[in-house]
Amino acid sequence: MYNDEHNLYHYTYRKDGSEAEAHSAPQPGPVQDHNSGPQQPVQEMKPVKKNRIGLKVTALALCCALLGGAVGGGIVWGVGRSGDETSVNVSGRTVSQVALKTVDGKTAMSDAEVYAANVNSVVSINVTGTNSNNFFGQPVQTASSGSGFILTTDGYIVTNYHVVEDAQTVKVTLYNGDEYDAQYVGGDEDYDIAVIKIEASGLQAVTLGDSEKLNVGDRVLAIGNPLGDLTFSMSGGMVSSVNRTINVDGTPFNMIQTDTSINPGNSGGPLLNSYGEVVGIVSAKYSSYGSSGESVEGLGFAIPINDVISMIQDIMTNGYVSNKAYLGATIGTLTSGMAQQYRYDISQGAFV
Repeated sequence: MYNDEHNLYHYTYRKDGSEAEAHSAPQPGPVQDHNSGPQQPVQEMKPVKKNRIGLKVTALALCCALLGGAVGGGIVWGVGRSGDETSVNVSGRTVSQVALKTVDGKTAMSDAEVYAANVNSVVSINVTGTNSNNFFGQPVQTASSGSGFILTTDGYIVTNYHVVEDAQTVKVTLYNGDEYDAQYVGGDEDYDIAVIKIEASGLQAVTLGDSEKLNVGDRVLAIGNPLGDLTFSMSGGMVSSVNRTINVDGTPFNMIQTDTSINPGNSGGPLLNSYGEVVGIVSAKYSSYGSSGESVEGLGFAIPINDVISMIQDIMTNGYVSNKAYLGATIGTLTSGMAQQYRYDISQGAFV
């Protein structure tokens, strides 16, 4: 639909076939064409008598030709033009129904089959929070959106930490339109993973794959909600690199690099292989690079599922990652008594 006021394409329809505006009848007299030579006399067009027998025969022959072409799988549309015939081939192919296959890790699937098998396991996530203040120092409510995928049939959902960070409310929408209020279970900022939970049962969960088996050039697909509005969109590409280390806000990440189209709103959604298995969590995209802000294309990244699945299970159990390595130290001030007790040669300084 064109709303441009300079649009020259205008269409008017009436039931009786007439135009909307009445046009005055042409005035008698010859029509002058200033761009051509002397005008030729206008020849009066006389009505042609219809040969009804010939018309019936022609119509019958045309019907037979059309039926014969359609039986062959398509229709050939013949257009007579100055003795020549221009043929337009119109396909008679019917739309085939996408077969709903079960993800078993053994059967390769078409892109359409991967989408049909997983779209009911992908969710849209909408978040509100108050992590900023206005000019007067008053808290300002913010809104953002992302994606996620159902990990268990009883409502545990995986997404990115940055999608639900500082959230006050988290709402989840399924492909069938059902909406749920979600509770934040826990997450890990360093690995940009989080788990949320909705109160539901009998949900369709994804099947996890082995990200270590990915090769450069393998086909991968992403399902999510780009821009927060284009819900449950799928994009496809290839694995551009495996074990790619990138720096996100000062933190190094081991990533799957892909040229699959990834945009804001895709964060937290699944990256799927050609067997319909989740092999990564869509996390980041480079849109510019370097101090000059050079524009780049086809640089998307996903967290390998093998790197974080144990942490996800830990979050589901404990609410946080409990098995992260850390260095414990207690620092105090060394006194002469402590130096004598521990037989140090010094009597002042820091005691660790």
